[in-house]
Amino acid sequence: MTNQAKRGFEVISAYQTDQEIQLPRRSTTMSAGYDIAAAEDIVVPAMWKTGVKYVLKDIAHLNVAGEADESAMKPVLVPTGLKAFMGENEYLQLTCRSSNPLKRGLSLPNGVGIVDADYYNNEGNEGHLFVQLVNFGLHDVHIKKGERIAQGIFLSFLTTSDDQPLDQVRSGGFGSSGK
Repeated sequence: MTNQAKRGFEVISAYQTDQEIQLPRRSTTMSAGYDIAAAEDIVVPAMWKTGVKYVLKDIAHLNVAGEADESAMKPVLVPTGLKAFMGENEYLQLTCRSSNPLKRGLSLPNGVGIVDADYYNNEGNEGHLFVQLVNFGLHDVHIKKGERIAQGIFLSFLTTSDDQPLDQVRSGGFGSSGK
């Protein structure tokens, strides 16, 4: 942590010269979540345009070997240019903005993202927060730099009374603690 604060956000080094990267803020005094924005323009392709097309093509050709283009069905990782620090027994929960599914057909494929405290400044990517999005709509969604795409909520968690962590060292993100 660069300061004595208990929890917060910082801009990662690769984006520090970019004056347009804003630290997340809550919209109102009663808001639980901090609005998180995209650090770059990015396109989230429509699943119906890409993935479903390949599945239907495989079914039509009776391709049971599973040679479909699986990348067409994967979520898009939207960079935020941010990292988050927090105290022990805390985590950052990344959630979809309520307007994303209804207005744009966008959703987080895993429902929520969990960012552990040891993700901060890890060797693999400096703790860069990415938001996974899938597009269930019929048309590609163009996300503009600075557009709010998710919310971050800091939460506490409990451990069992006989908790014995494996003491692994985090080496990156997206499943790195399970290695």
